[in-house]
Amino acid sequence: MAAVTTMWQPQDEGLREICGLLERQISPNSDQHLIWQQLQQYNQIGDFNNYLAFILSRAEGKSVEVRQAAGLLLKNNLRVAFRSMSPSSQQYIKSQLLPCIGAADKTIRSTAGTVISVIVQCGRILGWPDLLEGLIRCLDSNDLNLMEGAMDAIFKICEDVPEELDVEVAGLPERPINLFMPRLLQFFRSPHSTLRRLSLGSINQFIVIMPTALLLSMDQYLQGLFLLARDISPDVRKLVCSAFVQLIEVRSSILEPHLRNVIEYMLQANNDSDDEVALEACEFWSAYCDANLPPEGLRDFLPRLIPVLLSNMVYADDDESLVDAEDDDTVPDRDEDLKPRFHSSRLHGSNNGEDPDDGIVNVWNLRKCSAAGLDVLSVVYGDEILPTLMPLIQLRLSTSNDSEWKDREAAVLAIGAIAEGCLNGLYPMLPEIVTYLLPLLDDKFPLIRSITCWTLSRFSKFIVQGILQHQRGHEQFDKVLMGLLQRILDNNKRVQEAACSAFATLEEEAGEELSLRLEIILQHLMCAFGKYQRRNLRIVYDAIGTLADAVGGELNQALGPGFSQFAEPVFQRCITLIQTQLLAKIDHVSAGVQYDKEFIVCSLDLLSGLVEGLGSGVESLVANSNLRDLLAQCCMDDSADIRQSALALLGDLARVCPIHLLARIMDFLNIAAEQLNPAQLKESASVANNACWALGELAVKVHREISPVVLKVVSYLVPILQNPEDLNKSLLENSAITLGRLGWVCPDLVAPHMEHFLQYWCAALCMIRDDFEKEDAFRGLCAMVRTNPSGAVSSLPYVCRAIASWHEIRSKDLHNEISQVLNGYKQMLGSGAWEQLHSKLEPHVVQKLSKYQV
Repeated sequence: MAAVTTMWQPQDEGLREICGLLERQISPNSDQHLIWQQLQQYNQIGDFNNYLAFILSRAEGKSVEVRQAAGLLLKNNLRVAFRSMSPSSQQYIKSQLLPCIGAADKTIRSTAGTVISVIVQCGRILGWPDLLEGLIRCLDSNDLNLMEGAMDAIFKICEDVPEELDVEVAGLPERPINLFMPRLLQFFRSPHSTLRRLSLGSINQFIVIMPTALLLSMDQYLQGLFLLARDISPDVRKLVCSAFVQLIEVRSSILEPHLRNVIEYMLQANNDSDDEVALEACEFWSAYCDANLPPEGLRDFLPRLIPVLLSNMVYADDDESLVDAEDDDTVPDRDEDLKPRFHSSRLHGSNNGEDPDDGIVNVWNLRKCSAAGLDVLSVVYGDEILPTLMPLIQLRLSTSNDSEWKDREAAVLAIGAIAEGCLNGLYPMLPEIVTYLLPLLDDKFPLIRSITCWTLSRFSKFIVQGILQHQRGHEQFDKVLMGLLQRILDNNKRVQEAACSAFATLEEEAGEELSLRLEIILQHLMCAFGKYQRRNLRIVYDAIGTLADAVGGELNQALGPGFSQFAEPVFQRCITLIQTQLLAKIDHVSAGVQYDKEFIVCSLDLLSGLVEGLGSGVESLVANSNLRDLLAQCCMDDSADIRQSALALLGDLARVCPIHLLARIMDFLNIAAEQLNPAQLKESASVANNACWALGELAVKVHREISPVVLKVVSYLVPILQNPEDLNKSLLENSAITLGRLGWVCPDLVAPHMEHFLQYWCAALCMIRDDFEKEDAFRGLCAMVRTNPSGAVSSLPYVCRAIASWHEIRSKDLHNEISQVLNGYKQMLGSGAWEQLHSKLEPHVVQKLSKYQV
């Protein structure tokens, strides 16, 4: 291809090649990956972007689609490369774009406007003064193509970088915005709806930054808004509503003199036949309340506004959520059904806004906006809205025809929306409301069942308080609990999700009240775990986690005998999920599902819960499965989240059934040890933490079997203890405990190196609370000191402080061992040196040591 010059011209062969490639790119049957690779090769050629600009601007013989493709590719390239391009190439591209502004084809004009905006973003308006002059000439012409093309480019610049038009530009008498503003305002009266839309949309972009030019033109702008309020174009009416919403948010004082007129207009617009206009108008009510304007300004309109909001809360006929109105629990989830979710995998040693329609379809629409508006109004006006709203709700709830189910659903949604703001007014009738809602959990329409779950969850605090406050409180709580549990096993995925979320909310409020009902709760949750598809499987896992947080240790007891009947199917489901997902990672076609690491993490974590709850009762399940091999694979996975959960499960299994790990014990030991090397530690401290804990658990169960990796592990643990500043507390504690456990089972291997780490180790031991793990660590300390007594002499003050960190040692054996160690050193040093050591210790340490008779 030709070198870039000021008189650049494309070569015919290069032009043909690139046009051919673009034609293949827009063909639906082409190999897009191959084309992408070829485009990357072309990008290495210096004047490739010149060719693209030429094709967009001047390739008259080519299809509009090819020219548009060239322009869009040029736009993407310029975002990355414009600043590094040669000035001559920059200038050539600019020169080709300006004529495109008035192109006969609208697509070409629009594409040119997009590229122009990117150049302004990258090179600033100061770097292209010709552009401003060209745009003004186009605006002042009477050529519709030129005016529309210029307005399209201006709108895109305003949308992307509005501040660029409010700067001084050399050679111009005024800032660009001062030159554009009167012309934009003039277009409000244009007979062409495109010009009205683009000019209004452009000015709206300046409301937030409010430049002087707009402030000085505010009266004319407001007059223009009222002029356009009845525009025949819904796009223009939508922008009028957007302008009023933005003004009330950022400069409400501007609208105060006109407020009644604006509210009257927005009220009418909220009923617009175009849903997008109605949605934009509906945003006004929340914005008004958030702007801290006097409530009186809106109060007179509430009797008219509330019915509009309630009416707009009814599902529209084309609402995508209506696809959820069938029993679908046996239908496999589609990939697009799965929302991003962030599950925190298990970390040993750590303490680990609602949307009623937050299901598969998560699109902001008029229904959601109306419900949000009613919610905000209820917070601001409280019980004042009830005399208007409640009769409307009761009227809708009284209908029984199948054709009116959407009205009943909207009424239930409205009750939930005002639950917080109108609680005082609703309080006397809440028992009746709950009593009325309970049968709706069994309604034939799934979306009524799902919204009822959500609305009941909004009254969770009241339902739980009722247990203490009135006689029927327990009965009502149990009915709500059972109703939600039954809906967790609904045949509709949307209802399952709503019920799980509502139950989680109730769990948080109820806390230990759930303890007496754990078995029935677990029966339902475990049935759900066996029944749910991919999407809701995540939610039921979270519900189990919330239950564990709510009732604490009670769960482990319940997970024992009362839970054993559910254990096998749940255990097998976890194994199957892990197996399938590991296969899907390699070959999703053979697996029959797309790979998603979340399911492996969730399954590993639930298996850990089973192991903790069932204890040795899980042994038969482990023995008759391939969990050991799957676990080894997961411990080596390239995902840190999977390794973290797998290593947690490894430690849990080591506690209750280490015999089933022995066949691959060296694999597990080596894998866990490698997670502690400095490179891995830097990548994920949480993985290292669980690996460290698991190694300690394995050490006390397999004893000398761990000896091949002991020195490697010690070499990794010592730097952690020496540099505690940037590491989490849990990792430091587990490092100290595991080091002690290694010293306990292999003192002959660890003790010879003791003098290199004893001071750091003892400092870490001081920070650990009294428990059985700390006991293990001190057994290791005693074993190492007996093996190498001279290795601790220089660090005895640190050893004494570590011993003094105990509030109480419950194990008599350990207490006696420590006493023997201290008295052994007293004899070894002699009374003079021992007294000298005492003098260096803090008084509270000396006092604590006295209980060991030294």
